[in-house]
Amino acid sequence: MAPSRRGSFFLLLSMLLGLTTIAYGGNFNTDFDLLFGDDRVKITDGGQSMSLTMDKYSGSGVATKDQFLYGRFDMKIKLVGGNSAGTVTAFYLSSQGDHHDEVDLEFLGNLTGDPYMLSTNVFADGVGGREVQYYLWFDPTADYHTYSIDWSPTRIILWVDDVPIRVINNKEIIGVPFPTKQAMRLYTTLWNGDAWATRWGQVKIDMSQAPFVAGFKNYNGTACVPKRGIADCKRFGSSMKRGLDNENKKKLKQVNSKWVVYHYCRDLRRYAHGLPFECRRDNMAHGDN
Repeated sequence: MAPSRRGSFFLLLSMLLGLTTIAYGGNFNTDFDLLFGDDRVKITDGGQSMSLTMDKYSGSGVATKDQFLYGRFDMKIKLVGGNSAGTVTAFYLSSQGDHHDEVDLEFLGNLTGDPYMLSTNVFADGVGGREVQYYLWFDPTADYHTYSIDWSPTRIILWVDDVPIRVINNKEIIGVPFPTKQAMRLYTTLWNGDAWATRWGQVKIDMSQAPFVAGFKNYNGTACVPKRGIADCKRFGSSMKRGLDNENKKKLKQVNSKWVVYHYCRDLRRYAHGLPFECRRDNMAHGDN
């Protein structure tokens, strides 16, 4: 669904349900706070565009003023070009504390000419370790591309240019934690992750290539802000339970057959004594990964 149509849909929904907690984000000046990096964060075009810079002293990042419980978040991103090895550009949701929830899209830089890797992960009640990593089917440094997190009580769908790449279904019924109880802020950051980001930390960042710059624009967020508590967002969350149609299921299958380079459910070395419970065949729902 296009952003304008999606916004109209949720506006109508909020009127029908009598909700007053739906947030429509779209401006880096008004919707975000500086997280770190000082003047390495540059906002232009009346709040519609932003760049994050990392140099030898610091990276940079921002976080939304509001916390959300369920919603869809879209961001156009142009990643660091050239030798980006060791850099991590992140677009993610997270709560706070030892038992935090988190939904990650992390773009792991690489040597010039080698592909970026998109690493995705989900934490619930402090439990993570559900990494699925992809190569992208385009050069993410040549132009802006749209990355999306679509979060409801029953599933999380991750999108690239409106192509679904991952669906994480709620499997609390079999004891697998899922983020339904904590509001999360949206974060966008650029930082030095060379301890692990490129070839498991074997390739370090080359600071002679600094500054490293990533671009962001056209942020769009339609989400519920729980002003009084998580019950505020129950009906909003229920409205988002739609899954993928047949066309998008085919696209998801194509992505998973061609572009996945790591899946935690296939890592027999990491889980030599048995795969995680949700990875066992009897517990794998159709399209869940």
